[in-house]
Amino acid sequence: MRSTTGFYVLTTLLLLMDIYIFQIVKYLGNSLSPRTKLIVFAIFWGISVLSIIVTLSFPYVYFNARYKVLITYAFSVVVGLFFFKILCTLFFLIDDIRRLLSWLYNITINKKKVFDAEISVSRSAFISWLGIGIGSTLFGSLLVGFTNKYNYNVKRIKLKFSTTPTAFKGIKIVQLSDIHSGSFDDKEAVAKGVQKVLDLKPDLILFTGDLVNNIASEMDDYTQIFAKLQAPLGVYSVLGNHDYGDYYKWDDRTESHREKEFAAKLAYEQQLNADATISESTKVDLLQHYRLYSPMQQKHLDDLKALQANMGWKLLLNEHVIIEKNNDKIALIGIENWGARANFPKYGRLDIAYKGTEQLPFKILMSHDPSHWDAQITTQYKTIDLTLAGHTHGMQFGIEIPGFRWSPIQYIYKQWAGIYQKQNQQLYVNRGFGFLGYPGRVGILPEITLIELV
Repeated sequence: MRSTTGFYVLTTLLLLMDIYIFQIVKYLGNSLSPRTKLIVFAIFWGISVLSIIVTLSFPYVYFNARYKVLITYAFSVVVGLFFFKILCTLFFLIDDIRRLLSWLYNITINKKKVFDAEISVSRSAFISWLGIGIGSTLFGSLLVGFTNKYNYNVKRIKLKFSTTPTAFKGIKIVQLSDIHSGSFDDKEAVAKGVQKVLDLKPDLILFTGDLVNNIASEMDDYTQIFAKLQAPLGVYSVLGNHDYGDYYKWDDRTESHREKEFAAKLAYEQQLNADATISESTKVDLLQHYRLYSPMQQKHLDDLKALQANMGWKLLLNEHVIIEKNNDKIALIGIENWGARANFPKYGRLDIAYKGTEQLPFKILMSHDPSHWDAQITTQYKTIDLTLAGHTHGMQFGIEIPGFRWSPIQYIYKQWAGIYQKQNQQLYVNRGFGFLGYPGRVGILPEITLIELV
């Protein structure tokens, strides 16, 4: 069972907004007949009560696999209603502030009496309808977004580097990221997405992490589908933050295990402190890399690694491989998850993975979290030509039209979707093949990236 505190807070906010919004609904419904007004009020409170019941029940039914799809959609609708109500409330507050300022002006400047009927300021029907209209548009777009979660979009880009070896010019690389198989509910739709990849006839397929949401068994129904991904130069992958199972409540992660983990980490820290050759910043990085899993979580991770091997994928764990074509060579580097933000793990060891690639003319790095690019890659590893990342999903919500892109995720991640460049280095952030949380896409479609080196 999940902690219920957050859901009680959400329920309280929903109820308070319902009471506030109902005052405007009554105002706008003044011209309706008594029967129509009763129907409108009944629908309003019926939806409100139902959304509150769903919110309160969510922590108790979340892990019931039988109703996973229904639960996901129901909660997504409730969240959509929440944002609808926030927008409505914002516009209604603006109108009420206008009314308050007008009322204060009348009693202070015009010197009218506080209870004088002439100084009452009516609500603005225009602002009220505008708030409802904008809120309804957002809510409607979230509902329509349910139909886009398997609407795979092929992004074709051509990248030019002066260091690309002759034999690799024209090579086609498909990047996939953030499959999140635990969210899927349509095997046929996923299979069509995989076939879309194969139809591109890539020379190399690279997957940049988050194969599952929480546990390896989420791939049980999809292993055979993704095992069809093959390419002449191979299929390679790395781990994302969700792949470690860090967000799952493992039954054997008891207090005694946490004590054991703390003691082991303390011993490791003492070992680092005893080595005078290690800088303080390196010690911090090494401690962030440290981990001790419970047996169940370790089995999950072992299973996840094994199933990728069984699919024919080569999982790169802080290591590199040399890819050869017609006597030319490039380096493919893959590291474990490394996020610059404090709430994401730093398991990646680029210092280890990079060793041995120094003399190769062209290097591709697979690193799940794009915040890694600014934090380490462009400052310490300037000979890495191309970095491939994912992680953000483009927040599955935004606007992308020629000449303009926007998503709320851009206020969290500087590099959140598409191509970025600093001097001779380039970063591509994939928008994600799957989805997480909200089972849909609004404006930011699921992505298959086709990169051609020219």
